[in-house]
Amino acid sequence: MEHETLAILMFPTMVLLLLLGFQVSLSLIVCGVGYGLALYGDRIGILMFNVVQDTATSFVLTAVAPFILMGCILERCGVAERLFSAMDVLIGRLPAGIALASMAMAAMIAATTGIVGAVEVMIGMMAIPVMQRLRYPHDLIAGTICAGGSLGTMIPPSLVLIVYSSVANLSVGKLFAAALLPGAIMVGLFMLYIAARGVAMQRDVPATPRDPLSVGEAFRVVATGLLPAIFLVVAVLGAILFGIASPTEAASLGCVGAVVLAFFYGTMELKLIRDALANTLKLTSMILLIVVGGSLFSSVFRSLGGNDLVAALVGEAGLSDAGLILLLLAIVFVAGFILEWVSVLLICLPLFVPLIEAQEIDPIWFAMLVFVVLQSSYLTPPMAPSIFYLRGIAPAEISTRQMYLGVLPFILCQLLVLALLMLFPALATWAPSVMVTGFE
Repeated sequence: MEHETLAILMFPTMVLLLLLGFQVSLSLIVCGVGYGLALYGDRIGILMFNVVQDTATSFVLTAVAPFILMGCILERCGVAERLFSAMDVLIGRLPAGIALASMAMAAMIAATTGIVGAVEVMIGMMAIPVMQRLRYPHDLIAGTICAGGSLGTMIPPSLVLIVYSSVANLSVGKLFAAALLPGAIMVGLFMLYIAARGVAMQRDVPATPRDPLSVGEAFRVVATGLLPAIFLVVAVLGAILFGIASPTEAASLGCVGAVVLAFFYGTMELKLIRDALANTLKLTSMILLIVVGGSLFSSVFRSLGGNDLVAALVGEAGLSDAGLILLLLAIVFVAGFILEWVSVLLICLPLFVPLIEAQEIDPIWFAMLVFVVLQSSYLTPPMAPSIFYLRGIAPAEISTRQMYLGVLPFILCQLLVLALLMLFPALATWAPSVMVTGFE
């Protein structure tokens, strides 16, 4: 019982360290080492070495660095500006056309970078000045940018999916395939709301005024801005979904494609490569250090009997499958308020996976539910990370209250997607069953 008490104390200790201002990775490592000493003594060093070695040699996690590098190169090579121009040509004349173009671009950028936060910053810096100049309501501006940024959680090749597959021992290709339909439905609902808002408030949300383009000029803008990005996404995801390449190989192919795009756009220069490599090193180190800390934390928690204690508590509660799923999703939602997504996965999944396996719940379907809840947590006030990102780039006249109001309709859209997934699990399970042929 003494060990189980220590396991219970690990979580409040970690929260206390976070409240004191410690970094997430350091908080996890300190908890893991501190409570591990009570169990292993000086042998805790061996456990730490094994955790670091397992992380460094993880086949799935080798895809993290090239995917980040691909996103960093694309972020700086001008693809976002050209995508924005292409989307503006295609749908910018509609009511709320700039907001619609921003959301469509968010989906494309999310599919090429997979980096949560980077999508929101890129879109916001381009679209906010334009929407303000056209007198868009501030809540619509804030909601569109925040919701668009949240798509980096759901749309493959999301880093969230890659880390999830590593922790839960699932196929990356299956998770990518499973996320396609829910991600498309979510984007569709977001754009449907924006379009309805534009029609209802047509006087306040005008169509984009601009000089008419010739057919040839419009074709050039769309061809150079949209088609290369689509080709890159199809090449990278198609290689993974159909078992042609492993995630790491496909990500490396994406890096080559990003470099080719940079040459094609005439933006390739030494500073771009240097900045992209520096950001890749920083982000990869941050993610993998959190992976090490989370793995150490969960390993010690498991060794102290924490998993058995959780399983016993759930068993005594007598929860149905639906009740168990709702409980686990509620834990993910609350954890998403105070922790980064990677920390949530590393702390929660080692507890959740044995429980859903015992109940014979489809792990791919459950993963999609987790992703939608994580994405909702990313948007939900008052601790919404999306609001913090937007506050850093938005002008002062867009108030925090307007940001909170702006994200609420998009949260409702996410909850609708969650409900559809619960009612129709095939939305998550059908695509993996027909698309993934390799790298199980």
